[in-house]
Amino acid sequence: MTQSSTSGLNDNESRLESGTDRGAVRSLQPNGLRVLALVPGLLNKVVGGRIEEIIHYSVLPEDLGELLSSDGPARAEVEEGFGVRGVRRTVLHHVLLEHAKALGIPIIFGHQLMSLDEAAKSVRVTFANGKTSTASFVVGCDGLHSNTRECLFGKQEPLFTGLVQTGGLSETPEELLVQRAVINVYDDGAHLTAYPVDDHQTSWALTTMEPKAKESWRAMDEEAQKKFRGCSYSQWPFGAGKLVSNGTHIVKKRMQYGLYDRPELQTWHKGRVVLLGDAAHPTSPHIGQGANQAFEDIYHLVRLLSKHNPDAAAPSTELLLKVFAEYENLRISRTSEFVKRARKLSELRVVHGLEECKKRNNHLREMEVVSLQDVISNPFVTGHSEVSLVL
Repeated sequence: MTQSSTSGLNDNESRLESGTDRGAVRSLQPNGLRVLALVPGLLNKVVGGRIEEIIHYSVLPEDLGELLSSDGPARAEVEEGFGVRGVRRTVLHHVLLEHAKALGIPIIFGHQLMSLDEAAKSVRVTFANGKTSTASFVVGCDGLHSNTRECLFGKQEPLFTGLVQTGGLSETPEELLVQRAVINVYDDGAHLTAYPVDDHQTSWALTTMEPKAKESWRAMDEEAQKKFRGCSYSQWPFGAGKLVSNGTHIVKKRMQYGLYDRPELQTWHKGRVVLLGDAAHPTSPHIGQGANQAFEDIYHLVRLLSKHNPDAAAPSTELLLKVFAEYENLRISRTSEFVKRARKLSELRVVHGLEECKKRNNHLREMEVVSLQDVISNPFVTGHSEVSLVL
């Protein structure tokens, strides 16, 4: 992987070590793991929970039991060498930061982008702290609330989905220790998903409906956590109830289109500035592809920069526009499809009323088992990457 630009990259991940991030997790799937493996020595540092199965349960008293199971993650690992791992967000960020520092890549915190001023051969970035930086081009990978996106295309108002998600970490119950599985648990008006993040801890997220409220992401205080641990969800079978009753670092977040799924963009670039990851295609978390699609973005953007600018010379505007156009042509339709799938799945999972819940359960029973086919061979076939890292 060649160094393809002189652009300045700044990180302002304010929640990296905060309480609201301790329970946050990432599902690293074959496509994301395949990209991380291109960086020598990186992937073996990413410690997480190995996932072999996906199991769906109903806890409706009138329809109790297993709905569907799949060994797709285990088969993907056997067939392609990459399966699925659950990794705590803080662990992944720490590994990425330390590995970048070891390679001499500067990581600068506390810089919130406020404005972009483009010249003939460069872009000047101004930050909230008054500092400025000039680069040959800018990659805006500043997340769901991207200031880069707003500078390029204006402010977009979020739409409330009516869903609220409460999540936490728990010691893995005995009944889940032997499974190494993602479990999905369905009730009337509620859905819980959970998967291991190491050998003894499981991350979980409970999605329910709630009236419209302001967008937020907040850690519960100890009294609120204690009350939540004793709620009715703590009585669920299949290990799900024990996850709730033993939860720590419980966080409640409002799930809005503004938080996860803003209106789709028709283009991701303007001049010498381009978007990547959640800044370009924010999505709800229901299929666990957010970070993995960002890794696919990275692979293709680096590949195209290397292809069209192999000497890493200061790029002309014409060259950048060509790279960014090819990048968009590859990525916009694919990421849009994942955004739509995640939205559709969220609408399926949380429904109210016994008859609607039975319809949902029957739909799940009839679903094809998960093969992970869409992510097994992307963004390249194992052993055939067009990007190589030169240290």
